[in-house]
Amino acid sequence: MNNKYIEELSLNHWPSLSTLLYDGWLLRFANGFTKRANSIHPLYHSTGETLHKITECEKIYSANGLPAVFKITPFIHPEDLDSALDQAGYSVVDATSVQTVDLAHIRKPRLTSVQIYERPHDEWLNNYYKLNQVKAADRITMERMLSNIKIRTGFISLYDDEQVVACGLGVVEREYIGLYDIVTDARYRNRGFGEQMILNLLSWGKEHGARFSYLAVVANNAPALRLYSKIGYTENYKYWYRVKALIPS
Repeated sequence: MNNKYIEELSLNHWPSLSTLLYDGWLLRFANGFTKRANSIHPLYHSTGETLHKITECEKIYSANGLPAVFKITPFIHPEDLDSALDQAGYSVVDATSVQTVDLAHIRKPRLTSVQIYERPHDEWLNNYYKLNQVKAADRITMERMLSNIKIRTGFISLYDDEQVVACGLGVVEREYIGLYDIVTDARYRNRGFGEQMILNLLSWGKEHGARFSYLAVVANNAPALRLYSKIGYTENYKYWYRVKALIPS
């Protein structure tokens, strides 16, 4: 499996509002909503001098009211970029595990009280905002980002006694379903609802041509790691972000 392929899918599945191409690096902007959509992805061959490019990226992001954040994967160009950022005063944050599963042997869901919309829908959005406590200032940006997804999407809600207890998003492309925005109501956690919601979403993905699934989970999120392991996900690689270290006052 080509893991870089998953990185490309993730760029499509969680789109920014604007992207600049700079000598093999992708600079993404979305009003500061999520690091994934507001960071530099050095995925492709780079020819320019590294420190000069870092400085230029800092200027571009500063002009847009954002800090320069670099996403560091095993596929970065140049290969010594992580070291160069470290020496330039950038710290590591949000180490993340990218995991995949073959859908051939995924269990069928036991609970099927779900609603799946294939476009952003007010009902799903309102429930997601409530469960994940999305700030009002970020909602317009999020809705624009979700509307920018150009491939098949499934916005799922799981119900218990007519109460939405879990939400999620699946995006299907080239035999993969990527999972995003997975959240369970805090009052209903550790009762299997998150697992059942994901199993329903994966079943929907299989119906639309997915043979595999991927997701990204923060490496220190032990409950989520246990949940995904139970479903069958295993780690393929890790990534992290580099952000400018703050100077103590």
